[in-house]
Amino acid sequence: MTDVLYIATIDRYSGKSLVSLGVTDLLLRRTTRVGIFRPVIGAQPDRGRDKNIDLLLRHFHIDMDYENTYGLLMDEAEELIGQGRYDEVLDRIIARYKALGECCDFILCIGSDLESATAALEFSFNADVAKNLGAPVLLVGSGVERQVASIVNSAHAKFKAYQERGAQVLGMVVNRVAMDQLEEVRGALAEDLKDEDLILAVIPANETLASPTMREVAEQLEGEILFGGDQLDTLAHDYLVIAMRLDNYLMHLTENALLITPGDRSDVILSAQQAHRSSRYPQVAGIVLSGSIKPAPPVTRMLEGLKAVVPIISVQTDTYDTARRVSGVRSYISADNRAKIDLSLELFEEFLDTAELESRISSIQPRGMTPRMFLYYIVERAKQQKQHIVLPEGDDPRILQAAEVLLSRDIVDLTLLGRPREVRRLIHELGLQIDLDRTPILWPGESERFEEYAETLLELRRHKGMNLDAARDFMRDVSYFGTMMVYKGAADGMVSGAAHTTQHTILPALQFIKAKPGFSVVSSVFFMCLDDEVLVYGDCAVNPNPTAEQLAEIALSSADTAQTFGIEPRVAMLSYSSGESGVGEDVDRVRKATEIARERRPDLRLVGPIQYDAAVDASVAAQKMPGSDVAGQATVFIFPDLNTGNNTYKAVQRETGAIAIGPVLQGLKKPINDLSRGSTVEDVINTVAITAIQAQNS
Repeated sequence: MTDVLYIATIDRYSGKSLVSLGVTDLLLRRTTRVGIFRPVIGAQPDRGRDKNIDLLLRHFHIDMDYENTYGLLMDEAEELIGQGRYDEVLDRIIARYKALGECCDFILCIGSDLESATAALEFSFNADVAKNLGAPVLLVGSGVERQVASIVNSAHAKFKAYQERGAQVLGMVVNRVAMDQLEEVRGALAEDLKDEDLILAVIPANETLASPTMREVAEQLEGEILFGGDQLDTLAHDYLVIAMRLDNYLMHLTENALLITPGDRSDVILSAQQAHRSSRYPQVAGIVLSGSIKPAPPVTRMLEGLKAVVPIISVQTDTYDTARRVSGVRSYISADNRAKIDLSLELFEEFLDTAELESRISSIQPRGMTPRMFLYYIVERAKQQKQHIVLPEGDDPRILQAAEVLLSRDIVDLTLLGRPREVRRLIHELGLQIDLDRTPILWPGESERFEEYAETLLELRRHKGMNLDAARDFMRDVSYFGTMMVYKGAADGMVSGAAHTTQHTILPALQFIKAKPGFSVVSSVFFMCLDDEVLVYGDCAVNPNPTAEQLAEIALSSADTAQTFGIEPRVAMLSYSSGESGVGEDVDRVRKATEIARERRPDLRLVGPIQYDAAVDASVAAQKMPGSDVAGQATVFIFPDLNTGNNTYKAVQRETGAIAIGPVLQGLKKPINDLSRGSTVEDVINTVAITAIQAQNS
């Protein structure tokens, strides 16, 4: 049981970013006060931030000053060690580490990369640092292009070397192992280290993680980007040197290959662009033009007229040296590459016993529901009983990017609404891996169920004067069609609003899905993910001026929603006055709503009227509401009207940097949820997971 873990590589290029991502994600489920620390870093201040530190800080939104995340630069450390001042290096690292510990519950230390000319010294140095910090070590090795015996012998030797230097080894992860060697390596490693109390894991190599982006190719070759600057996140799985004629080289193309050719080969440049667009040929990752030769003016003019051009990079080296340098281009996981991050986290969860790791490294007791735990919780809950969600905005890139993650992680099944040809084109252009065999793409007017749905809408709305022509017109709208899919049971829930207004999204649900039995009002909540807790705010999106009866019902619905999502409900009925001191129509309405809610749910911990400061601050609560078991520790906040709720949630979001998930509708017979038009891909994923959980309980 400890509050620090040291990740140490025992081989070059072992893929420690994958492991550090997985461990950080695990830690953030229990506390937001996670610190990232590297004893030494190789990057100079004028060459940008350390890639591993930058990845973790940016992806997980860890609020740390970069200058506090490392001990000293590798050049400084090597100079001091060369002067015989080894202990001084350790002392400076320990001092920086201790200073960081003052503001963190847990520190993840990440050792050096073993990439310098003194790699052997780095290995011993990492063991000494871990020992002096009192940090258990998770060793990370590589299985790239190695036989089973070599992998196991290396792992055994490095483990013993760490033990001999007095470091406590917690576990061993061998990464990037060929898939056909996976079971053999796992078995041999377990047998070799069977007498040691270690966590052992073997993670397979993955082509996506091993493949550099075109941006990395350009940076590491110091090339000039001539075209396709908006396509630089494309992965290069392989590279081909093109010396053949057009009709001969095309048959050698492979998926996402990087083509290397002299800059005067106009035939290769143009034919590669056409092959990329052809359904009969693999896609091309990009083209590197060698020898400082750029395309001729007529070719440049033609490329400038194309809507989309695969990246074309010009380098100064000749073709041979360019190919040699390309073979050494390294792939990194950056905070901007969501696909690689998600894949890394999936592999970590699948091939490492995270429950065992957590039980060994974590002395932290959870304080309520942290944001990281909440986001993890909703995804895992959604997976337990997979639901079918319809996404009406299938032509929005954010929706499709979220769909890729949702399907690859097997969180839900999906139906996309949109013109199939346009949606498929967009999927292709975005380079997404969406299995279209298991993901229907429907256009309402062309659906075989169109007439059935229109006739159902007619029956449901005939009393409002609707006729069949009007019903057909409504049913051509994606929001109405998607909502009808939910009503008819063709989908379990719907998420929309990335490109539509809230009214457009929820009006069909209010018209014919309607409220659950016993509910008179449909309302909403936002999940407010603050630094170290998740709060529930309701109603901030639907009901402008609820009556006392409606306000009571909103409170009970919001408490149930909180309970459903693992948040213990302690409900504060907010007003401008606390307790019995205030008078006036508005505070009286809140007072009456509180009484009604208590009568209906005497078991619920609820207080009101109460001011916001008394609801969240224990010291204020002691003065204004002494003896209350809710004041000062409320988790569910019920606002007296839409104006107050909407402005408050936006103010809190803006001033604290909180993640606001919602609005999540409650009280409907079947779940329909709205996105904001500024939604991110992660917002879409979270909202779909929430909708799936609601569907499980509907």
